Amino acid sequence: MHLDHSPPQRVAWFVWGLGALFYLMGFFHRVAPAVMTEELMREFNINATELGNLSAFYFYSYVAMQIPTGILADTWGPRRLLTIGSLVAGIGTLLFALAPQIIWANLGRLLIGGSVAVAFVGLLKVANNWFPPRYYAMISGVALFFGIVGAVFAGAPLRLLMNHYSWRIVILLSALVTFILCWNIWYFVRDYPHEKGYTDLSNTETTTGKRSRQKIIHGVVEAFNYPNTWFLCVIPGGLVGCVLTFSGLWGVPFLTTHHELSPPLAAAMTSTLLVAWAVGGPIFGWFSDRLGHRKQLYLIGNALSIAGWLSITFITKIPVYALVAMLLVTGFSSGCIIITFAFAKESVPTYLSGTVSGVVNMGVMMGPTLLQPIVGWILDLKWQGEVIRGIRLYTLDAYQAGFSLMIAWAVLSFILLFFTRETHCRQMT
Repeated sequence: MHLDHSPPQRVAWFVWGLGALFYLMGFFHRVAPAVMTEELMREFNINATELGNLSAFYFYSYVAMQIPTGILADTWGPRRLLTIGSLVAGIGTLLFALAPQIIWANLGRLLIGGSVAVAFVGLLKVANNWFPPRYYAMISGVALFFGIVGAVFAGAPLRLLMNHYSWRIVILLSALVTFILCWNIWYFVRDYPHEKGYTDLSNTETTTGKRSRQKIIHGVVEAFNYPNTWFLCVIPGGLVGCVLTFSGLWGVPFLTTHHELSPPLAAAMTSTLLVAWAVGGPIFGWFSDRLGHRKQLYLIGNALSIAGWLSITFITKIPVYALVAMLLVTGFSSGCIIITFAFAKESVPTYLSGTVSGVVNMGVMMGPTLLQPIVGWILDLKWQGEVIRGIRLYTLDAYQAGFSLMIAWAVLSFILLFFTRETHCRQMT
């Protein structure tokens, strides 16, 4: 036994890393429809609105699960949450891969979204219990990096796999990987260092008994007594909504139609955005911790992101190298959203950390939840009747109208940031 020693970094990273792999799989499923839009529309005979809904079914359950997940992270602990979540995710993936009709595909996406919803909040709880507080924002950024790696695999690599295998075969393989991961999480992950024979860190709070006696609604209401919670529920949705609506669904058809890129190259371009997002998250988190500020960096990243989306959407005839540069800057600056979680955690008492993480993550995912189907609805509304290989073709004006909604939310996020209260990286007591 090692009860007189804190957990070594390698042990902490290993425990945390298994949960991070589950988050990676969740992100893979989050954006996978982007490179199989034609296959899904043809397979289920659906239009852009219905495709937007199919993709968004993931987000419907994801958002609905955030508040319960935050409470359960405080009461049950991350080990059980991550294990059960990965088990249900495997079942949902299996259902999606074998779906004979669109209703079954929707149900599969619903199960996937609701189950992987536990991953990020569970990771934040593991980070709180296994690492010193000074690493919290940086580790949140590394978590986003893992997620984006999953999204990158759902880009060009997935598109290349689908050149040789059907989308159903590929999704079936991802279900198998998820089941294997489920077993490893249950076997290796523990909630607290003392469960592996190490001393718990001073920031670790084993509040299971206390939190289990409190009603869910009470914890949520209490979190909303702090004004930053309100703002940080709306602000990140604009930035994440832009990234995941573009890279997770409509970016590939936009790039292939209006920039004449091949599907694999268009998928690689959207992956470029996601890779930059993955890199930006840890860097913004590290700089925020280092400088002792949350608000200023968030404003800078938000402003750059808005400029990037305006350029991508409204500047036509862009050379490929310039388009890549725009996507890199836009993705990197959008990584500022990782500040949200440390910002929110510091804005409430420590015993509400899991609850506020769930509440804020619900706000984060409201962006793609609303924007993916709404952009699809606008595309159908402005459709001029052109069809290629059985798939509707949408005009540049239609995409610009749809993407304008994304940009409007990002602008709203920028405005609301001015009303937040700076925490200076200090925890409220």
